[in-house]
Amino acid sequence: MSNQAPNQAPNQAPNPARVIPLRPPAARPANTRRPAAPREPLWRDLVGDVLRRERLAQERTLKDVADAARISMPYLSEIERGRKEASSEVLAAAAQALGLGLADLLSLAQGELLRLTSRTATHDRRTSASRIDGLCLAA
Repeated sequence: MSNQAPNQAPNQAPNPARVIPLRPPAARPANTRRPAAPREPLWRDLVGDVLRRERLAQERTLKDVADAARISMPYLSEIERGRKEASSEVLAAAAQALGLGLADLLSLAQGELLRLTSRTATHDRRTSASRIDGLCLAA
């Protein structure tokens, strides 16, 4: 006796599952492209860039700073490359190892953020009634 389903030809796979998309595809002409919104820099990238730039300016090795901060060298490397989102304790230790306070590190990162986003924000500032200076960091 065959295990084959009725009305199924030999050597034929069973009917595939029917997939019903949750969202219908957008009704947009294929040749129209939406302009990409400018990508905001990630905070971990900014902080990592500042740490690396400061370490290199002091001509110190990754191992030297990691040892002084009492964090692992691979972890500090990942922070500098923006691959890890470090806690405030780790950032404070890395900053202190470089002779900076946590506020100094965050201020330098904020300056970098303003520099990178000033091109796209210039238009927004002109149209906005108020301008806010400062930094808010939630832990």
